[in-house]
Amino acid sequence: MLIFGEHEAQAGAAELAGFLARHRNVLVLTGAGISTASGIPDYRDKDGVRRGRAPVQGPEFRKQDAVRRRYWARSMVGWPTLAQASPNAAHVALAELESRGGLGSIITQNVDGLHQRAGSRRLIELHGNIHGVVCLECRAQYARVDIQRQLLRENPALAQTNAQPLPDGDAQLEPEALDDFHVPHCARCGGVLQPDVVFFGDNVPPERTGEALRWMAEADALLVVGSSLMVFSGYRFCKLAAAAGKPIAAINAGKTRADDLMELKIAASAEIVLPMLAKPGLEGWGQTRRV
Repeated sequence: MLIFGEHEAQAGAAELAGFLARHRNVLVLTGAGISTASGIPDYRDKDGVRRGRAPVQGPEFRKQDAVRRRYWARSMVGWPTLAQASPNAAHVALAELESRGGLGSIITQNVDGLHQRAGSRRLIELHGNIHGVVCLECRAQYARVDIQRQLLRENPALAQTNAQPLPDGDAQLEPEALDDFHVPHCARCGGVLQPDVVFFGDNVPPERTGEALRWMAEADALLVVGSSLMVFSGYRFCKLAAAAGKPIAAINAGKTRADDLMELKIAASAEIVLPMLAKPGLEGWGQTRRV
């Protein structure tokens, strides 16, 4: 495997340009590391070790009122950080490369919606999009920003609370008493509301998994961006690519679960590396590589 460190980012970008030019249909898999430059914390350190306590588990959220109270209280405080985040240079670069024909498609493990806002079109949000909320009873859908207004209106005691932001709109907050906290409910049927995402402990919907696997089967190479691949739903794409003899490259500052499967790795931040592909000496490969 070729490895380029942070101080070799320019050389790594040139090597990556060659990697992309050699393959007609590159599937890109992104993770939380691509969004940290947008101010959204990630789950793991550079060694792939999870920071802090485990996130809310889906089965517990649906079964226990106390878990839902804790989740929505923390989300109410942490949501503004995610809601105000904008796509960074890495998101924008991927969208530009896609529009030039330099990439085939993108599968993201993120739920922040930043790829869409940057302009990516051929995109699967593997774990959903946290900007939506769904009723588990009648399947009515709501915008998360509207639920935030309701939370602020009905829970004024927490409205001015400040806490350290955590991944996916969470916050480092442990309310001591939540008996009076008003959890949002469906305006149509009064049912339980859940962010329209795949919680830890839940499975990706089969139809979404099927489409993502088809994209992997159609691709002739895989590029991992900003993911440690510690979650199997992402790691499986590297296993599939390797089993099919498809080359794998990665841009990730830390170690990944699939380091032994890669032919190229750039251990630097994606928002530094990806925009380099449009610099003099590297631009143009996207327009010519399909000839």
